[in-house]
Amino acid sequence: MNLHQNPSPFHWSGRKSDQIEYWHQAIQPVANLKLREDPIKKIGILGYSGEEGVIRNQGRIGTIEGPSAIRKMLGSVALHLPEKLPLLDYGDIFTLDQDMEASHDLISKTTFDLLTTNHFPVFLGGGHDLAYAHGRGALKFVKGKGEKLGIINLDAHFDLRPKVKDKGHSGSPFLQLAEENPDDFNYLALGIQRAANPRSLFEAAEKFKARYIVMEDFRLHNWEYIEEQIIWFIDSVNKIYLSIDLDGFSSAFAPGVSAPSPMGFNPQIAFKVFELIVKSKKLISLDVVELNPQFDQDNATARLAARSIEYIVRKVFS
Repeated sequence: MNLHQNPSPFHWSGRKSDQIEYWHQAIQPVANLKLREDPIKKIGILGYSGEEGVIRNQGRIGTIEGPSAIRKMLGSVALHLPEKLPLLDYGDIFTLDQDMEASHDLISKTTFDLLTTNHFPVFLGGGHDLAYAHGRGALKFVKGKGEKLGIINLDAHFDLRPKVKDKGHSGSPFLQLAEENPDDFNYLALGIQRAANPRSLFEAAEKFKARYIVMEDFRLHNWEYIEEQIIWFIDSVNKIYLSIDLDGFSSAFAPGVSAPSPMGFNPQIAFKVFELIVKSKKLISLDVVELNPQFDQDNATARLAARSIEYIVRKVFS
């Protein structure tokens, strides 16, 4: 069963230039998930065109178009990466006949293979159920080296909801990781909204020893406390996987998501967090999820996703 679609040059466009000055000019499409295995560092982009997890979680459908929308915005961004750093697009993994679990298996395997072959994986979502598959592959890689993986999630939600009829969904990825890896689950959630998380989810967070900062405290004026909490968490692990759920941002900045909220955080605090994480030199993998282009306004959310990715990878490879 083929669950992979090759990358399309159509998704990468922007200003023309005689020199390579924009992302769309530097992107190298790679067919059939044939990962480059040379020892040099490289960026590997992979889309997850999936919304089965969102449907199961009773969210707004449309995230299946998220990866292509992010690519279109990312293509026009100015390129400030090292000249010889390969920027590789490996296409999209999708879900067939509602079999999200098969998609997850392929994503987990590909995550592990990307990390093993010196890629910095950048996943474009798609529903946040991606985090279960992505985290599973990253955990396997890091544990194989005898190290500890820390997961940092910028999000309005814990995503520790129980599975439904023994099936995962976009609200359960971190619960699944916690249940399958009880001794290796190190989780920090930033921007949690009390109105979007019932008491049972706070109890689940306590049960799995998750750390979190609620939205009321996730403000620029509180940066000293936020910085202290993040540094403590980073110091307790060897490697970091960062997940950015766009619905954590205020809908003023990110209207095109499955679960919009006017009470989310702003880009200024998020980008300070990105910089702090990158400074640690422990970040190995990234995903940006829950973009729903059907509800976006002037591509604002897709642009925010693209700028977040550009900023993080530029800092990682600077």
